[in-house]
Amino acid sequence: MILDYILRRLALLMFMMLTLSIFTFSLSFLFPGDALTNLSGVTNSTFSQTSVLEEKFHFTDNYVVQYFAFLERIIQGDWGISFASGESVFQHIKDLFPATLELSLYALIVSVIVGVPSGILAAAYYKRWPDKLINSGTLFGYSMPVFWLALLLIMVFSLQLGWFPMSGRMGLLYEIEPVTGFILIDIFLADFPYDGMAFLDAIHHLTLPTIVLAMYPTTVLVRFTRDSMLKVLDQSYIKTARAKGLNRAQLIIHHALRNALLPVIKQIGLQFSTLITLAMITEVIFSWPGIGRWLIDSIYQRDYPAIQGGLLAVSMFVILATIIAELTYTLFDPLSRNQAHGKV
Repeated sequence: MILDYILRRLALLMFMMLTLSIFTFSLSFLFPGDALTNLSGVTNSTFSQTSVLEEKFHFTDNYVVQYFAFLERIIQGDWGISFASGESVFQHIKDLFPATLELSLYALIVSVIVGVPSGILAAAYYKRWPDKLINSGTLFGYSMPVFWLALLLIMVFSLQLGWFPMSGRMGLLYEIEPVTGFILIDIFLADFPYDGMAFLDAIHHLTLPTIVLAMYPTTVLVRFTRDSMLKVLDQSYIKTARAKGLNRAQLIIHHALRNALLPVIKQIGLQFSTLITLAMITEVIFSWPGIGRWLIDSIYQRDYPAIQGGLLAVSMFVILATIIAELTYTLFDPLSRNQAHGKV
């Protein structure tokens, strides 16, 4: 049964990837300009270069052959050349995506650490002052636009108080050789005499972008955890345990917590995919050198090969994160696996 469910999810993943690849391939013909130029990224080519490109991209064949040639190049890492830099789009994505992934991962960790316990606390003190206080803060955070919160934090903590830097990933005094793409890990791996100071500097640069990016998923996790916990606390076995004399802490820790957190696991994975899209705005405001900022710059510069590659990379990651979250939730919750199996 588990294998059957996994195979169905993999089939869904392949279908979504296929649809995404067809859409990305179609963008070359929908964008202004020559489709061959949009696919290859080669501008001002000579007649002989154009002939070579037409043969490479199968432009003399029908669209189906061109599409399968496009898929082959995508698998091989040939994603075209950027108009702006003249370098490989795939290399740009390899260099920039770890920064976006790192920022999103830290924001998710903050969201889980803050959101899940706050939701449990709000459910434990339902309709009392902790619940009202947490709900008010959640409503405020959920209603606050990402760009407005970012500008507000920059104005207060960077310009007025001077506690945190307002842009960049690390100070200009430190040069860290990228190994993994995760700046904190690279600092530990680097043979650097001032690694402690560099680590603190990187933390200072990470603080404000992480807080801004973590605001939305934190509010979602608070409300989702609270609702899930309230639903479990209303079950008959919880009422029976309460009648036996168990206090609130014992009910939550020993009986309600495990069942209430099962739906939250899936929501955490879904929020991680949301963070990748929200990171684009955050990276632009804080000048964070990630794929989101690069993609936004490419849109302004009308760098069509970069737009195609960035869209493909971000969409693929969102799809993978969503599928993995659903698989993880299903493996932890046999009941949902049985329900999913029964629907087919």
